[in-house]
Amino acid sequence: MTGTAKGPSVLIVGTGFGGIGTAIELKRAGFTDFTLLESAAEPGGVWRDNTYPGAACDIPSPLYSFSFEPNPRWPKRFSHQPDILAYLRRVIAKYGLEPHIRYRTEVTGAAFDEERGVWRVETRSGETYEADVFVPAVGQLSRPALPGIPGRDSFAGDAFHSARWDHGVELTGKRVAVVGTGASAIQFVPELRKHAKHVTVFQRTPPYVLAKADPSYRRWQHWLFEHLPATQLLGRLRIFLLAEYATYAITRHPALAKMFELRTAQLRRRHVKDPELRAKLEPAYPLGCKRILFSNDYLPALARPNVDVETRRISAITETGVRVEDGTELRADVLVYGTGFAATDFLGGLKVLGLGGRSLHDAWSGGARAYLGITVPGFPNMFCVYGPNTNLGAGSIIYMIERQARYIRQAVEQLARPGVSYVDVRPEVEERYDAEVQKRLGRSVWSACTSWYRQADGRVTTNWPGLVTEYDRRTRRLDLRDYRVVA
Repeated sequence: MTGTAKGPSVLIVGTGFGGIGTAIELKRAGFTDFTLLESAAEPGGVWRDNTYPGAACDIPSPLYSFSFEPNPRWPKRFSHQPDILAYLRRVIAKYGLEPHIRYRTEVTGAAFDEERGVWRVETRSGETYEADVFVPAVGQLSRPALPGIPGRDSFAGDAFHSARWDHGVELTGKRVAVVGTGASAIQFVPELRKHAKHVTVFQRTPPYVLAKADPSYRRWQHWLFEHLPATQLLGRLRIFLLAEYATYAITRHPALAKMFELRTAQLRRRHVKDPELRAKLEPAYPLGCKRILFSNDYLPALARPNVDVETRRISAITETGVRVEDGTELRADVLVYGTGFAATDFLGGLKVLGLGGRSLHDAWSGGARAYLGITVPGFPNMFCVYGPNTNLGAGSIIYMIERQARYIRQAVEQLARPGVSYVDVRPEVEERYDAEVQKRLGRSVWSACTSWYRQADGRVTTNWPGLVTEYDRRTRRLDLRDYRVVA
């Protein structure tokens, strides 16, 4: 690939919402010299990988979809994994992206050639690609994290991470141990308990759980959405405003957050009658510090006779089960890890070299950081999608992705000008931005407890500190004064 009359050449890594959204933004602007590199045999990102029972989105689908491509046929308000994956495939087909995608092409590294002003991207197979612009769109939730528990590899039964669910394992009549109580676990635990003989949920900290208003859409609603699109747009606007209100509550107004906290307590009292179990499920940290979860069946599932919640800390995995801190071994036939992702290890699987051969790993040794979560000093023409400090405590990441894609498209437009080889964000611009973001995050609820939002040293590298409307404003126009422009 090289730049042509069709504009600068662009390499995008990943075919989840981030990669697909960026490709469509470029194509709609008339740029067609782009290629998407995908390590798997089909597109979809996390919605391809996460096939565990009950997998669904915790953001309503009218908002968790591209603004320019509403889907009037969502079956439910909170869509399940197959429907979201089908939506992505339809979008790929509609916008003619399939010819641009190279499947089974795992990127292992990328290096910037300063003399030629191009990125050279290497793949596992030994094939190389070159392009003017490099766009890693691998996201924050793509690499499953397994806990460093002693003896983890000694377990004799079937064991797997929820993001790599082994559907060949028979669970009926089995004793299943679940490690973790995050967003995935609250969806698959209620499904597990329907088939397993017994489920033991190993909980380190309980999540805040809110009820999920999740009706199925009826035929007349589908008709309305198709023939009067404004009705679905109004629904999207309502969800958007509720998400902004929730963000405002948990980041700026503790009294409003307290109202949400009271609703979670009411839900626990309604579904969990056993006071001992209810005490185990009561969070001891501020609401919003960890991700707030939505479910109608998780708490009732924990109250079922064939489910136990174990709060003693795990000391080791054994051949036949899980040993806890007091030496007791709880036997299990199957072990499921609902332990989330390496969210703070941005681009962890890629070796990226910028100007002077500097490693991105070294540049991010104190924690991942990027101007607007998109671009890093010393790594010209590289633009991240869903990069550092662009995750949300509430709201749809698709909204953020669309703003990042718009910003990247503006960068490509600048690079299309005669005589421009590359743009490199100025270090002082990024440093000033990062200092502001970290100062705000240091005062936020996300600094009040340990979570996947934070590194071990306490730095929050994942979340955006404000409302998404602020992010929209700050990314609306690429200001070349923020960049060193090299001819």
